[in-house]
Amino acid sequence: MTAPKKRGLPKPLPDGFILTDTVKKKWRLGKVLGQGGFGLIYYASQDIGSSVSTDTEFVVKVEYLENGPLFSELSFYMRAAKPETMQKWMKNKKLDHLGIPKYWGSGQAEYNGLRYRFMVMERLGTDLQKISERIGGRFKKTTVLRVGQLLIGILEYMHENEYVHADIKASNLMLGHRNPQDLYLVDYGLARRYSVDGVQKEYKEMPRKGHNGTIEYTSLDAHRGVAPSRRGDIQILGFCLLHWLCGSLPWDSDLKNAVKVMEAKDRLMDKLPESVQQLSVSGASTAEVASLLMYVKSLNFQEKPDYQRLRQMLSTGAKEKLDFTVPRGVGEKSMSKALEPPNRGKRTAKGRGLPKPKPVAKEVAEEEEDDDEEEEEERGREEKKLKQASSNRRGQTLPQKSERVQRTLRSRAGALKYYKEEDSSDDDEEDDEVGEEEEEEKEENVKSKPIDARYLRGPPKGKRGRPKMV
Repeated sequence: MTAPKKRGLPKPLPDGFILTDTVKKKWRLGKVLGQGGFGLIYYASQDIGSSVSTDTEFVVKVEYLENGPLFSELSFYMRAAKPETMQKWMKNKKLDHLGIPKYWGSGQAEYNGLRYRFMVMERLGTDLQKISERIGGRFKKTTVLRVGQLLIGILEYMHENEYVHADIKASNLMLGHRNPQDLYLVDYGLARRYSVDGVQKEYKEMPRKGHNGTIEYTSLDAHRGVAPSRRGDIQILGFCLLHWLCGSLPWDSDLKNAVKVMEAKDRLMDKLPESVQQLSVSGASTAEVASLLMYVKSLNFQEKPDYQRLRQMLSTGAKEKLDFTVPRGVGEKSMSKALEPPNRGKRTAKGRGLPKPKPVAKEVAEEEEDDDEEEEEERGREEKKLKQASSNRRGQTLPQKSERVQRTLRSRAGALKYYKEEDSSDDDEEDDEVGEEEEEEKEENVKSKPIDARYLRGPPKGKRGRPKMV
């Protein structure tokens, strides 16, 4: 049988297929509930004698055995996220919730001559990317700051256990299945050890490995091919917070050109705090994010961040709840676009592989305005402008439902996707618990490649085809 592409989605396993993990525990697969970059996610149950309910508490992530992301994720869980280690941390920090999904087991399987690797995880709810698309592309400021504080806590745990995440983004943040106030950071396919037994990696630029991660958020160190670091995680978080507050980033129109994105990030960091403060939108000052990025700028490559100070930077003085209702001013333009680069090239919804925009976001914006004219006439004028904009030489269609769909992260197939996988770079350490032989095989197959299309997405567009700050 011809071997499948190692980077492709695996052929589905049948409903009811029984998996046996490394400790001989059996799991029954249900229907596929979603997919990521290289894997499928199934409902699963410990009751192998009955059909799997869609209300189950377990999911199973399945990839081809040769794939790297799930291998890297298992390495993280076996080294740094053992249940006893997390329980001890939570007790010492007096935490009720940590935000790393519970690992239940893993193993290998074979079906129709194909070999698979699987991992059993706790079932989670929806991700913040879906919520962002539903409410117009950005979140309320109090919610953004609260999410930032929670992520600082998760990163502190990871960093204390010698790992960095390196791929923070809305699609990798999920709410609890039972409690939507619980936030989880998922997908550890790009997680790497920045330190081995207390010895940290040195700063060394390697262009061949440059631009790894999700292009709009990845750190400047990663752009230059430097090994992942703690300051890199905090910088990625800062770019995410800015995006969630403003609805877009200054480099959104150049996501297909990694060098231009890196240069735009350099300009933003060089001109702090004004470069970030002037991107504020109505009702959502970015002063806190500016302070966080200024702190990142002051960190040395190997320096340990002051996590408590970072939490205080994002504090509102009260423990806010996660509120994912539509923020005030969605659809309004930002106060300043001084850093926004010019739109380059033809970027259409078809080229991005995204759904055709539908008229929703425009109506949200209209509700925020005091418009004395008839709603029927206003809609007619807007539709006429949309038609005109769709024929301009940039190939852009103005988003209607849009600014929440067109501008957000790369397109995702499947109705529900609870995890997403990214390309993995070389893992510098051998994983004794996962298997030295498999680690070497993975390293031989991972080569430097151009930026994959799945890391790219188009920004929202204004009425003149320019990237739009909502």
